[in-house]
Amino acid sequence: MAKINFLPWRALLREKRGKRFLMVLAVLSVGTAAGLFAADQFIDNLVEQQLERNDLIRSATFQLDGRAEQIDQLKVRREQLLERMQTIGALQSSRSSSGIILEQLARSLPEGVHFTDVKMTEGTIVITGVAQSNNLVAQLMRNLDASHWLETPELNDVKADPAHAGGKSVNFR
Repeated sequence: MAKINFLPWRALLREKRGKRFLMVLAVLSVGTAAGLFAADQFIDNLVEQQLERNDLIRSATFQLDGRAEQIDQLKVRREQLLERMQTIGALQSSRSSSGIILEQLARSLPEGVHFTDVKMTEGTIVITGVAQSNNLVAQLMRNLDASHWLETPELNDVKADPAHAGGKSVNFR
């Protein structure tokens, strides 16, 4: 049998396979590095986009907080204006009532009675006066009770006044 040496051919094949392995290893290493670089760039891009969105949300939130504060200030201002309007309305309605009350007092005053003092505090009118007789004081009370502007008149005190008209006049409150 002839002796054929396959060793150089095998060595050459082994060397070719080794070079191919190193080539494939180098290509895979470069591909892996390029893939990692691309993935890193992609993730960095996503992070930048998210940071931009976060900044946009922060600025929108800041603007909305400013608007909410303005709305709260406007609500307080509105409440103040409503209170003023109610106060003005109450003053408008009571403005003519004092004139009407004085007119009612003058109309209910019988002849022979005169007021010495009229005071109004917190919706209550306190009248002090002098009458020629007890009957005139009773007539005054009936007239005051008949007025729809004056409610529940009360007579607190009636005293005879000997200094006026020969002792026949009375002081009332």
